[in-house]
Amino acid sequence: MGIEISKVTKRFGSTCALQAVDLELKEQGLYGLLGNNGAGKTTFFNVITNRLYPDSGSVRVDGAEAADRDDVLGKIYMMGEENYYPEDMKVRKAFEVTGLFYPDFNKARALELAKQFGLDTKKKITKLSTGYASIFRMILALCVNTPYLLLDEPVLGLDARHRDMFYKALIEKYAEEPCTIVISTHLIQEVAHIIEHAVVIRDGTIMKDAPTEALLDGCWNISGPRDKVADFVRGKNAVKESTMGGLSSVLVDGLPEEIQVPDGLEKHKATLQDYFIALMDKEELRDETSRSCSL
Repeated sequence: MGIEISKVTKRFGSTCALQAVDLELKEQGLYGLLGNNGAGKTTFFNVITNRLYPDSGSVRVDGAEAADRDDVLGKIYMMGEENYYPEDMKVRKAFEVTGLFYPDFNKARALELAKQFGLDTKKKITKLSTGYASIFRMILALCVNTPYLLLDEPVLGLDARHRDMFYKALIEKYAEEPCTIVISTHLIQEVAHIIEHAVVIRDGTIMKDAPTEALLDGCWNISGPRDKVADFVRGKNAVKESTMGGLSSVLVDGLPEEIQVPDGLEKHKATLQDYFIALMDKEELRDETSRSCSL
């Protein structure tokens, strides 16, 4: 059935971390929770997993209220930065202990991934470097086999090679054991080829919630001489403009694919990162304008 978040609001003093969030995470899908640092991604995950109580609203998992329900919350695993294991526990022992709490934990797969990533299973968890601590948490997440998997900035601390290995392992897991996976990240380009559905969050508010293909349908970068670009995009939904000398590039939303551009202009499909940056810049400009008007 999925996870249903209804009108969830969470405040920390005068700061509204989540504002009346409505969202449905359906069964068996790869979601990207996309937002800048401080957008509310971790708070959102913590509310779903009952680590934080919302000030209002509710979370339902497969139709059941999640608050204080261990049987319901056991369907969700969240990978974050916290270490919940004793300081003197070694990696291999942690794999064994995890299996006690998550019966479907695949220890054999965890050991296999540890070997692939070069993780020393005889080492104490607290003695792991930042990168290998992330790899340890990542391996746990990939092997618990819960119906819902929340990955909070999963590649922080990983080098480029290990990030690539992680994404490949994640795709393999999803192909072999389909579940609902939500990746929160500000590294948009790295997950663009993985996620099927994009959720854009800014200042605790969901800005966009759509399948990735649908979100980018009609989004094009139009570039060329500044005057020609301006003439072509006039009356269209121009989201962002970049200029350099006499040249200009404008991201246009809602432009049908069959529309041809005049000679001298180029038309290229916008990437998810193009769209995200344009949306954030547009909202920031709107905020600045609003602040100026209120002075």
